[in-house]
Amino acid sequence: MPAKFIQDGAALDYTPVADTPAGTIVVQSEMVGVTRVDLKAGQLGSLAVTGVFEFPKALGVGSAIPIGTLTYWDAGGQVATKNAAAGANKLIGKCIKTTVDADTVVRVRMSQ
Repeated sequence: MPAKFIQDGAALDYTPVADTPAGTIVVQSEMVGVTRVDLKAGQLGSLAVTGVFEFPKALGVGSAIPIGTLTYWDAGGQVATKNAAAGANKLIGKCIKTTVDADTVVRVRMSQ
């Protein structure tokens, strides 16, 4: 059986179990997505899995993220980081604007 095109894949179907505001970062197994609009519990919506987003960034010495660096979501800390933590943190994409330790956000081109 040949493959069948379904959609372009920039956003994927998602039905939240609770009301979910726009900008919520959702981790499903190895996939990280972001809600672009408010979603109601139990109603079909979508998660963006491509595009450029600003994520809250880990702070502290050594937390700077150079442009082009793989960037991960630390669900426990609710921050983006360059640390994969041996697979515990999930890949978001690549940093597209160099940050310094004191920056509170990082701009990431998502790639799932």
